[in-house]
Amino acid sequence: MSFGITKTIPAREGMERVNALYDGAVSEYEFHMAGKPSRLAVGDYVYTIFGHQIVGRLKIKCFVEGATNPKSGKPRTLIIVDAPGERLENPIPKKSHQGTRYYDGSDWPR
Repeated sequence: MSFGITKTIPAREGMERVNALYDGAVSEYEFHMAGKPSRLAVGDYVYTIFGHQIVGRLKIKCFVEGATNPKSGKPRTLIIVDAPGERLENPIPKKSHQGTRYYDGSDWPR
């Protein structure tokens, strides 16, 4: 299994954002997480969810601490991932699995 977190790509960002993570249009991407990710390490994965389905995963490259949420002012950590990532041919349904959650990668095909 490959440990990591799930992050939902907002519908307003559209399929264009999802495609860019997996087609080589970008070489890295920035996600954020409230506070400090106590259980994540470089080399773990960010599993991306779009339309209530895990569509792929990207390997964590580094963490940038000291950022703040622009709306609330609360601390957050930026999670930088390498792209393009691994896209699933058949997405994995995760209907009630939205936002940010730790994930053990148990559904990921071998």
